Amino acid sequence: MSSPYLADLTEPQRYAVTFGEGPLLVLAGPGSGKTRVITCRIAFLLEAGTPPDRILALTFTNKAAQEIVDRVVSLTGQKGIWIGTFHGFCARLLRRYGRLVGLEENFTIYDEGDSLRVLRAAVERTRFPLVSHSLADVAAAIHRAKNQLQLPEFFVPKDTALPPELWRQVYAAYQEELQRRNAADFDDLLLHVARILGERPDIREELDDRFRFILVDEYQDTNLAQYAIARALAINYPNLTVTGDPDQSIYGWRGASLRNILEFEKDYPQVTVVRLEENYRSTRRILRVADTLIARNRLRKPKQLLSKKSEGKRVRVLIYKSEQEEALGIAEEILREVKNGRRCFRDFAIFFRLNVMSRPLEAAFRQCGVPYQLVNGTEFFRRKEIQDLLAYLRIVLNPRDDEAFIRICQSPPRSVGARSLDRVREFARRGGLSLAEAICMEELFREISSRACKPVRELSERLQHLTQIPYSGAEAFVRAILDSTGYLAYLRAEGTPEAYERLVNLEEFVSVARQFDLRHPQGSTLEQFLEEIALVSDPDRWDRGEDCVAVMTLHAAKGLEFPVVYIVGLEQGLLPYEDSWRDVGELEEERRLLFVGITRAREELTLTRAVYREFRGQARLTIPSPFLLELPREELEIEDLSEERVGFLIEGACPREGAAGNPDSEPAENQWPNHKGEIKKQEGLFHLAKDLFQEPSSQPVAQVPVARGSLVLHVDHGLGRVVRVAEEQKDVWLDVEFVPLGRIVRLSPADPRIRVLPPKRG
Repeated sequence: MSSPYLADLTEPQRYAVTFGEGPLLVLAGPGSGKTRVITCRIAFLLEAGTPPDRILALTFTNKAAQEIVDRVVSLTGQKGIWIGTFHGFCARLLRRYGRLVGLEENFTIYDEGDSLRVLRAAVERTRFPLVSHSLADVAAAIHRAKNQLQLPEFFVPKDTALPPELWRQVYAAYQEELQRRNAADFDDLLLHVARILGERPDIREELDDRFRFILVDEYQDTNLAQYAIARALAINYPNLTVTGDPDQSIYGWRGASLRNILEFEKDYPQVTVVRLEENYRSTRRILRVADTLIARNRLRKPKQLLSKKSEGKRVRVLIYKSEQEEALGIAEEILREVKNGRRCFRDFAIFFRLNVMSRPLEAAFRQCGVPYQLVNGTEFFRRKEIQDLLAYLRIVLNPRDDEAFIRICQSPPRSVGARSLDRVREFARRGGLSLAEAICMEELFREISSRACKPVRELSERLQHLTQIPYSGAEAFVRAILDSTGYLAYLRAEGTPEAYERLVNLEEFVSVARQFDLRHPQGSTLEQFLEEIALVSDPDRWDRGEDCVAVMTLHAAKGLEFPVVYIVGLEQGLLPYEDSWRDVGELEEERRLLFVGITRAREELTLTRAVYREFRGQARLTIPSPFLLELPREELEIEDLSEERVGFLIEGACPREGAAGNPDSEPAENQWPNHKGEIKKQEGLFHLAKDLFQEPSSQPVAQVPVARGSLVLHVDHGLGRVVRVAEEQKDVWLDVEFVPLGRIVRLSPADPRIRVLPPKRG
């Protein structure tokens, strides 16, 4: 077989594409053509005679799945392949097999907000004590349990003083509340399918027989449930192809297990391993920086990133005084490049560790007139008016969805008061009904006041009318719902700027429905439409066609690429994030996150940090990220744009004197009044600390003689000076003054969080 697309592949790519039967592990570095390999392998299998419905391809974003679908169709013209996300695949299976776990085929997928409201009901019902644990803590514990395939009866929470039985009760009550509403949360989609495959050998064998070839993309990001599903479907016919890169595993915080890809060869001893190491995306300098950084990690499969592209420019490291100057400097630089005709806005992308870090950037872009797109697809669907509209769509699909019912009672505002709603709830509880079912019962109206009867009956009639609207496509159905509910008329009558903005958002939602219809020309269902919206991820709503700067978190940047990339906030506590230094695995994941960000850049890369940053309501001096110390100096171009000139924190250069020739000159009082005294005290430490930051391999405190006056670097607190060495019995303690804290902290010399500046040489 000599298909045209095979001629354009490298030897490793061609081997992976034309591989026959059996397990295959494709270790694909960033920019190595992984998606191309997956697409071409599917095309190869189709041309070899494999029926489309015998192939299953699983990805992690709808956008990635759609890209594979489009490419396969363009190569082969064939459709009918199961290509989608893990969650989407499981949702489709549950429409068919959901009754085995207590779900009807019209079940609702609850987002985080709905799930928390259901969990609160379970907490109240079981009287779970929210004293040492918040509702979010309980939600996180249940999330971890589901990712580990733990059912309520086997749930054993960690790090808690509460009896395990209390946790089991609240977990079980939460599942019962979800089932009563005919709903599932995101984790349930995976848990329920894994459970069905494990408990029903007949169904497992049926699906194993159907899907003769399974391809899993980004295998390093699978959790235990996803691992169990992929394994269960490839027992009789172990034709499992997985692609991924251990160096790009960045979702441990949501249950992903790096072991799944690192130990794939143990799971399948007969596996064939193919390495894709040639990078087609980035310049050689960018790749050397990325390679040097990630080589520090231990949990990985060693590989080298190779490129035939040019050397390219050095990677820049820019130091700004504050996050405002950082944002403004980037905005002005982008505007200058575009005005000079060297770039267009879509060439640029800004990455950061936390969503909150977008605010100064957005302000600077608006100030400079730089168009930008905040890549946060889930935020759009969390807006009130969108949630209101979705509630109407959900209640039509699933009358047992009490969360949707409660929302539509007041959207638009109606006369169904809190007391009436309580009566409806009590009536529904006694009768084992949903709220939507309860208001259709004539017996209910004998239990509520005559004044409340009219609005409740009107709501009942409205819901019955909505259920009679035929579904003939997402756009037509959404427009019909908006007209029938009177929501648009309500907003127009309100006439405020806020109401106008909500109208615009609802019109945008109609566009979302229209785009969905275009992707499903053969027809669709309301279940499919709501399912796609429920499972949307951040990159899914990013429009590559718009000429604007892309602004997003490092996690959202996974799988994307841009000519010019800025990564902001290279500071301890941001990247790496807060307490990640306490755990080697977490610290390595933070390093992988930066690696992912670096390898998104095709031509130019800039890393930035601010000397001062306002975070969580406090403006404070920052500590440079230790990752900056791990980058190869010969590949960097470092520029200190701060007035304080503390670039030596990564460069090894002494601070430049102030405008008046005084190295102790203070910043403008109106900009940083809270640090006026602090900066002056810290300057002396800055001068003396130069060698510490020049030597990433500085010895631990315990291996260096420590005396009064020694300088210490603490992971959290930054730079400090030993003011006293105290001996108590056989123990030695250091009293260290940390200027940013404004207090003295007692530490052990053996504390792994601290390093000491070796005595000055010469």
